[in-house]
Amino acid sequence: MNKPQHLTPYDNVLDTIGWTPLIRLARIGRGIRTPIYGKAEYVNPGGSVKDRIGVAIIEAAEKSGELKPGGVIVEGTGGNTGVALAIAAAIKGYRCIFTMPDKMSQEKVRLLKAYGAEVVTTPTAVPPDHPEHYIVKAKQIAHDTPGAILANQFYNQANPEAHHATLGPELWEQTAGKITHFVASAGTGGTVSGGGKYLKGKNAKVRVISGDPEGSLYTGYSKTKTMGTGAPYKVEGIGGDKIPTTVHWEFVDEWRQVSDRDAMTMARRMAREEGILVGGSAGLNVHIALEVARELDDPNAMVVTVLCDTGERYLSKIFNDEWMQENQLLDAPRITVAELLARRSGNAPALVSVTPAQQVRQAVNLMSTWGVSQIPVVDQGKVVGGLVEGPLTSKALLQPQLLDRPVREVMGEPFPVVDASTPTDRLTPLLSGDASAAVVQKDGKLIGIVSRHDVLQQLIGTR
Repeated sequence: MNKPQHLTPYDNVLDTIGWTPLIRLARIGRGIRTPIYGKAEYVNPGGSVKDRIGVAIIEAAEKSGELKPGGVIVEGTGGNTGVALAIAAAIKGYRCIFTMPDKMSQEKVRLLKAYGAEVVTTPTAVPPDHPEHYIVKAKQIAHDTPGAILANQFYNQANPEAHHATLGPELWEQTAGKITHFVASAGTGGTVSGGGKYLKGKNAKVRVISGDPEGSLYTGYSKTKTMGTGAPYKVEGIGGDKIPTTVHWEFVDEWRQVSDRDAMTMARRMAREEGILVGGSAGLNVHIALEVARELDDPNAMVVTVLCDTGERYLSKIFNDEWMQENQLLDAPRITVAELLARRSGNAPALVSVTPAQQVRQAVNLMSTWGVSQIPVVDQGKVVGGLVEGPLTSKALLQPQLLDRPVREVMGEPFPVVDASTPTDRLTPLLSGDASAAVVQKDGKLIGIVSRHDVLQQLIGTR
């Protein structure tokens, strides 16, 4: 039986923040000698690592006298910091207004509103100094709203200090000082900076690696200390198009970039292999942690990463196959020719065919009756020719007497024959040439025909 937890009651939900579990990722890390652990920050009451900084930022503002009773908290947030601030504000009696880029999932928007916050969405694809950029917008709202403060997570040193005071000590104690590598992606940079600073203070040999989405400026800036050119990316809550002061570069030994596809694929793997539902930033962290562990190949090393937030906030995105496929982050499932045949609607037989001896008139009637554009010519179970509606009707209009002639006199080249187990994507090159259809066989018997139209409909997702 597990050791009992939470044996005494708490005064309020804020007291439950922190001391999240550290979990061995043994299945994701199967076959790797270096152990990998994930800090389960989704267990926090607000579902993310940002719970640590929400209450810290508010209490720092209270202590300084900047935030007064009945005041307003304004922030530009990817969602999780907003939730953390909203929870603390609900307990302490403050109003919240949050700005968010419109790329954020609807789950996050609705969650903030559920806690009573006001949410203003802004365009994602605008420069960082644009009036509609979510950070600039938040600053303007704070300036225009009486009694408001800007939480300012990207420049507020209460952010990394909160992780130095809580996350770092927890990791050191939970690993009994055995941690050798700390992997954490950077949004504001508070987690990797504060946690990394504490761990290096305990053991200067601890190596701190920060993850960064492809398109973010952080990795390039770490090398050149100059602003580069960013690009849009889909992973939420990390990376950036500006350089915040809450990134303490001196405590980060290495920066690694990861694609949206790799980050989100890993998040999906975490759910299916470890039973842990996390978001894309955690997927990015675990992807890097696996890379580092493989490179070390040392059972005495220990790689620890941060599972930043719950995947419940990404059900409409990362865990939605259609959204992933639309954004080229997940390959469409490979279906077989037999499965494509089974999806076909209508009452037409799977295979409409004629023999070489039948009249052309009969072939035209079959095409009209069943609404098909091509018919294979079959003789004793073998495809010996093919009829295609366009060329056939053109010939018949020019020479009506052909309608009474045998099919063998007008048929074209045989359609190619493929096995029922053939993946449909292998038909694309086959049907992009002269052949307009392929005949399907199973166990040596002809069972159907698939056309270019069938394959095209499957590619665009309507079949």
